[in-house]
Amino acid sequence: MKETKLSPILEHDEKHVSDEIAEQTVLFRRKLWSSQPFWRRLIKRSIDLVGSIVLLIALSPLMLVIALLIKTTDGGPVIFWQDRVGKWGHVFRFPKFRSMIENAESLQESLEKFNEHGEGSITFKIKNDPRLTWIGRIIRRGSIDELPQLWNVLKGEMSLVGPRPPLPREVAQYSLNDRRRLDVLPGLTCIWQVQGRSSIPFAEQVELDVDYIESQSTTEDVKLLAKTLPAVIKGKGAS
Repeated sequence: MKETKLSPILEHDEKHVSDEIAEQTVLFRRKLWSSQPFWRRLIKRSIDLVGSIVLLIALSPLMLVIALLIKTTDGGPVIFWQDRVGKWGHVFRFPKFRSMIENAESLQESLEKFNEHGEGSITFKIKNDPRLTWIGRIIRRGSIDELPQLWNVLKGEMSLVGPRPPLPREVAQYSLNDRRRLDVLPGLTCIWQVQGRSSIPFAEQVELDVDYIESQSTTEDVKLLAKTLPAVIKGKGAS
């Protein structure tokens, strides 16, 4: 039997309807999340509060040792501060244990040609970054340099789970679609952190972050937190 083909007009109409359905689905999922019961938002914030307090207390001996090692390495500051962009474009101060030499940021432009995400990419990553100190390589591999951000979680500027907070210069290059990852509080860990960390290209990071935002739940957060430790131990995608 001869297959009947749709006319170009019908094909166009069919595609238009399909795109419209997909768009309405996305809008529905967003609306569902934004109108979620107060108790669900309360649970997420409670997990963040309890988790950050417990972790800050439990990990304080390790953090003290790391601070001493950084200080004795080159005498520079223990904490490296940056401006980062959070929910709805809110800029906040973001601390990390310093893992690089003191003038590391001023050297980035000269290393751009080695960027694994492609020269001119929004995000920057190179293997065996020459700016890293010896202790910096160790704490980067285990994401120990991120531990001071538990303070941001305690303050409510970050969550334990959510898209990683970008730099202002990165957000300045965002498309409207990229900005969707700023719809929620940034987090200590996220889907792409678990799956491959910074080795995942920026476009895929955005896609994974948006998927998380549109389907997030308490159960999903707990699962991601449970997967974070094994991912950190493996060190996959660490600089």
